[in-house]
Amino acid sequence: MMLFDGGRAPNPRRVRVFLAEKGIEVPMTSVDMGAMGHKAEAVASRNPLRRLPVLELDDGTILTESIAICRYFEELHPEPALFGRGALGRALVEMWQRRIEFNLFQPVSFAFRHIHPAMKEWEVPQVPEWGEANKPKVIDFLALLDKEFSSREFAAGDAFSIADITGLIAVDFMKPARIVVPEEFANVLRWYRSIAARPSAAA
Repeated sequence: MMLFDGGRAPNPRRVRVFLAEKGIEVPMTSVDMGAMGHKAEAVASRNPLRRLPVLELDDGTILTESIAICRYFEELHPEPALFGRGALGRALVEMWQRRIEFNLFQPVSFAFRHIHPAMKEWEVPQVPEWGEANKPKVIDFLALLDKEFSSREFAAGDAFSIADITGLIAVDFMKPARIVVPEEFANVLRWYRSIAARPSAAA
C-alpha cells in the first residue's frame, strides 16, 4: 500500500488528518506539487486527473478522491467512527460533510485558485472576478454555521467527524485565499479553535 501525498494542499491534508485521528500509519510518497509533481508520470499513470491524494493498494487497485480514501479506511478501522454511527448518525455526517464541502471548502478553493498569483499557471484561465464572487459565499455559510454551533459542539452533532475535518481544512485554507472569519462569528471561532487544537490537526 502506498499513499501519494501532496503536502499542505487541502485534499491530501484532509486524508492525513483523518488517518491521524484513526491512529493509522500508511507508507507515503511525498509529491512536490509546487514543482508540478502531480502532473508527472508517477501520479498521472495512477490518476488521469493528475490530482492528489492517490492511494495504491497492494493488489494494484487505485483509489483517488480524499473522501473515498477516508471511507476505505473507515471500513477497515471502524473505531473511532468518523462517518457517524447508525443510520441517522451516518446520514447527519454525510449531510454536513457535503454542506461544508460544497458551501465552504469549495468556495474557498475557488477564491484561492482564481485570485492567488501562485495559481496563475494552475488555473487556466484564472478568472479573478469568479474568485472574488466566492468570498461572500464563504461568509454567508459561516453565518449559517455560527447559528448551528450555538447548540452543538461539532459539525454533525456531539462527536467529531469527517465533516469537522473538512471544515478545519477549509478554514485553514481561508488564509491564503485572503478571507477572514468575522470576529462576530464567536461560535465558529470556538469550534475552529477546539478542532485546531487536536493533535491530528498537525498532520
